[in-house]
Amino acid sequence: MEDLGEPTSYLAVGKGVPVYSSDGKKLGRVVRVLSAPKLDMFDGVIFDTTAGPGGHRFVDAPEVADIHERGIVLKIDAEQAASLPAPGANPGAVSVNPADLVGGRPGFFRRAWDAISGKR
Repeated sequence: MEDLGEPTSYLAVGKGVPVYSSDGKKLGRVVRVLSAPKLDMFDGVIFDTTAGPGGHRFVDAPEVADIHERGIVLKIDAEQAASLPAPGANPGAVSVNPADLVGGRPGFFRRAWDAISGKR
């Protein structure tokens, strides 16, 4: 593995920075760092494993061991990295409207309280 420079923040990682496995193999180059800077939250990295299109992989933040000026090192080896998923749509976005909350069966604690308080 080449000299990766000083440790740095996910905020300083740019496109094209090499990504390495824990066993020192170069896996690809950073395409995008996923984060919410206002919340100081690092979500993960999308990196490209090929010279052409179609090789994007997503690695979740807990699988990132070290972030340096000139490279990112993962906690997983090259074999495990080969099975990383392609990036997908953001599954964390959920929308709920008032109609979703109206009616339905009351939860356990509501039923228990109603029974204790004599409402049922």
